[in-house]
Amino acid sequence: MIFITAKFRVLPEHADNWPEISREFTEATRAEPGCLWYDWARSVDDPNEYVLTEAFRDDDAGAAHVQSDHFKTAQSTLPPYLAETPRIVNFTIPQDDWSLLGELAVER
Repeated sequence: MIFITAKFRVLPEHADNWPEISREFTEATRAEPGCLWYDWARSVDDPNEYVLTEAFRDDDAGAAHVQSDHFKTAQSTLPPYLAETPRIVNFTIPQDDWSLLGELAVER
């Protein structure tokens, strides 16, 4: 799978509204057949930063994502709300889901 984590620094005046601002793009991305997950989280240290964790089935799914109409639309509609260019980590890894964190195993 392609595993991506990106940090988005949103302009302070738009930070509280970022989930709504990005909602259409988020929902369209989650509906892609090759999208495994696409999840936003707000930083507990910086209220203007959102962290995106996303995964796509394979290279074809990743290519379909960046070639989609909703991605092309987001390229023009989302940057005006950002304080800087998002930072990204992108890897292809040999798995298709989350692994368990054995060091913090929960035994019930």
